[in-house]
Order: sequence, then structure tokens, then C-alpha cells
Amino acid sequence: MENATQDTLWRWLERHAQDTPEAAATIGPTGTTTYGDLAGEVRAVAAGLQGLGLKKGDVVAVQLPNVEAYVVAFLAVTACGGIVQTLHMPYRQAELGHLLGHSKARMAIGLSTFKDISPAAEMLRLGADLPRLERVIAVGGPVEGAVSFGDLLQTQSAPDLPDLTPDDPFLLLYTSGTTASPKGVPHAYRGFLGNAARSAEQLGIARGETMLSVAPYTHLYGLFVMHMCLATGATQGLLPGFDPQAFLPLLSEMKPTGIFAAPAHFAPFCAAGKIGPDHLAATRFTCLSGSTVPPALAEQVDDLMENGDVIQLWGMSELQAGTFGRTSDPRQSRLTTAGRASEATELRVVSGEGDVLPAGGEGELQVRGPSVFAGYLDNAAETDAAFTGDGWFRTGDLAVLDGDGFLTLTGRVKEIINRGGVKYNPVDVEAHILKLDAVEACAIVPYPDPDLGERGCLCVQLRDGGSLTLEAVADQLNAAGIAKYKWPERLEIIEALPQTPTRKIMRGTLKQMIA
Repeated sequence: MENATQDTLWRWLERHAQDTPEAAATIGPTGTTTYGDLAGEVRAVAAGLQGLGLKKGDVVAVQLPNVEAYVVAFLAVTACGGIVQTLHMPYRQAELGHLLGHSKARMAIGLSTFKDISPAAEMLRLGADLPRLERVIAVGGPVEGAVSFGDLLQTQSAPDLPDLTPDDPFLLLYTSGTTASPKGVPHAYRGFLGNAARSAEQLGIARGETMLSVAPYTHLYGLFVMHMCLATGATQGLLPGFDPQAFLPLLSEMKPTGIFAAPAHFAPFCAAGKIGPDHLAATRFTCLSGSTVPPALAEQVDDLMENGDVIQLWGMSELQAGTFGRTSDPRQSRLTTAGRASEATELRVVSGEGDVLPAGGEGELQVRGPSVFAGYLDNAAETDAAFTGDGWFRTGDLAVLDGDGFLTLTGRVKEIINRGGVKYNPVDVEAHILKLDAVEACAIVPYPDPDLGERGCLCVQLRDGGSLTLEAVADQLNAAGIAKYKWPERLEIIEALPQTPTRKIMRGTLKQMIA
């Protein structure tokens, strides 16, 4: 898309509403919404928000699943010049209080009811401690003290939309906090929309196709999908929440052209033999991302798609999609790497001493390009630490780049375990442990030792009916030829490993749990 870096979300939506008003913009449990109708809903909610006092530059926090109200709210807030702060659905008062306070959000939008709680009511209860939070808007039934999102949809007046530029901020993400406290990551239109438009072109996404994000829209992975659909006029397939019982029937009914998911979304179905070619008959590609993709799983899913291919993606809140596979890439590269750099993105791998490594060398992955953020919100120290003197962003990921530019992620710098001065990356060890039938998920995290400094503790989530001993783990690693100093020396069986909304294991939380 030639003018991607000159656009805003509202301009994209307005263009599709004018050119193809009857084309499907979203499809989900409540039906199909056309681009013409979506633009009308966005205008109404934008006018309603302005009536509540929303001004350009105000932060509006949105805690909603992948439903039409999320899409409308996101587009309406940004059309008014507001900045959307995304909040993951599992967050409760402890997380919400910190994040809403840090962002200085002026409004917040949440569900009236979610499982056994009321997110909107929880936001209201935080009001006494958050004087900047002036309004809470409830999606669903009435909540005392909250404004009804349904009422905003009925607004009859026309919004007075500001003239926005691509350099205006529109999004505030927070890092996942798998190893540390979340940090605010602001973005302007130019970086993310340009990245999404260029990526959509390389993936061949076009009007008339349906893209399904199993990842939440509160995360950069899901937002990447939403932005690519809006860039091209494609249809967003909406999945409010991942339900293993309903997922396969949904694939058969929705017939998505592209699927964006985590490995954990497909692994149980593949292991049980419950997913077949019919479920993916219309799928042109399935993108697996969010955590390490076992090559065997990638191969299984790839074999299931008679008319499509598995690709992988690597991204961060700080830069959206840094690399991804193309369907034209060699099969082995698609199945075993996170692909090549997104257009206009540069990558390099650097040693611990700061030397740029040649192809095949393992070190810290660094990146620069137009989609990379400028700095963390109100956190100069972290911003300074995140960038090199020559402007490269330190991702904290350990990686290898091959001679053709394909990226293989090998771990995180902070995941390195230092056992008596000998450092090792636990990710390759975990890959062998995951081959055990009893293991659903696992992570090796360090725990303090008075003699060696650190030792490795294996935290395991078992499959139903499974059991595991440290001796069985040792036998597996011995058979795989893994050096003994890398073997975990402690085993903790945990009912459910703590995970981020995109199913990354929260190693920092695990370390606290086993302390």
C-alpha cells in the first residue's frame, strides 16, 4: 500500500466504507457487519465519546475480548484523536489499578459481565484511587455509575473529528511482564500502520478474505491482524475467547483464509488427532507465534492444510511484526524459523561483548526500523537501557540469523541460567522435555543456591492422567545427549503454569511461586 505511512485508521475505514460499503468488515457470533455499517457505528460512538468530554490526546483504556464492540471502540477513540490503552481480559483490580494509574487514563471501557465478575464495576471501584479516571463505559447490561456503550451507539449527532496526522499517537501497549514489571509502549500511526500494510501486501491479504486472530486484540499480535484487515479491506473473523469445544466447529463454519494463533491453540487437537484437513480446507496460511513453535507441531499443521502453509512470526510490543514467514519460503524455513525481517526492518545479532556476529552466530537480537517505538512512557532509564548508542533496539531475545536472513529464536537473555559460572539457555532442554507424553507445558527457571549461585527448577503442567519424576526427565535428557549440567535439579508439578494472554509462560511469576 503506497500511502500506508500517510494514513490513519479512520482514513482506512472511511475509504472502505465509501468504496465497498457492502463488503464484510467483521464476522462473528453476532453476525456480519459491513464496512458501511461499521463506519456508521464508529461515527456514533465517536460523537458519544466527545459528548462525554473525550479530547485529542486523552487515554481511553479498553478491556474487551475480540468482539465487534472492541473494534468499534478502538476506531471511535482513535478517530477522536484519543489513545487506546489495551488491557488484557484476565486483569483484575491489582493489575488494573497499576496500569490505569500509570497511563493516566481518562476513560475506561469494559464488559458488564465476564465470567463471575463485572470488569466495569471493578473499574468503577478503582475510581477513588484514580482521580484522572472520569468515566467508565460498560458493554452489555447496565452497571450502576457506568455509561452504557449501547447508548453511545445510539448517538444521533455527528462527531467533530480532528484532522489527524500519521505522527499522532494512537496506541499505548504494555509489555507482557513475563520477567519484569510491564512498561508502557506508546505508538504513533506511522510505524504500526505502515508495518501492517506492508506486511499484508507481502502475505497477499486481500479484500474478500477472512483473517481469524485467535490471539486477543488487546495484544500486538491480534492488533496486527486487525490493522492488516483494515489496510486491505479484508474481513476480521471475531473470536471472543478460545473455547476448545467450539474452536474446530468455528473453523469449519467461518472458513478463514488466514489464521493467527499460538502453538498452544493447536497442540491439543493435533496430539489427540481431532483436527483434520476439512477444518482447514479454506485456509491459505496459518501463522503460529507467541511462544516457541515445536517443529513437529508446525509440520503436523502444515500437513493438514492441503491448500495452505504454516508460517511463523516474531514480534514485540515495541515494534509489532519484526519478522514473519512467507508462503513462498522453503518449507524447512517456514517450519523451523520465525521467517525473515518485515519490509524496512533491519536485524542484527550481537555478542555479549557488543560485536556484531556473522550468520550462524548466537547472541542478542537487535532491531531498527520505522515501526520501532521511540521510548517507554515516563521511563527514561529503561528507554536509555533499551537502545544502543547507534540507535538499535535491544530486544532481549537470544537468536541466530542464517545466511538467508531467516531468524531462529533461542531464548531470552534474562532466561539464561548461571550454574556455578557456567551459563546455559534452558529453552533447548525444555524442547526435549516437551516430548514426554505426560508433559503438557514446562519451563525451567533458576532458583538460588548457596554453592553454585543458581540451579534449574523444572516446572511442569501435566496432561490429564499424567505423572512425572525427575528420574524420567533425566533419562530423557540423557538419551538426547544433553550435557548433565543443563539437567534440572528440582521438579515442581504445577496445576496450571502462569501464562500471559498470548500463552507465554510467565517465568518471573514462576520464580516467585517456587521461591
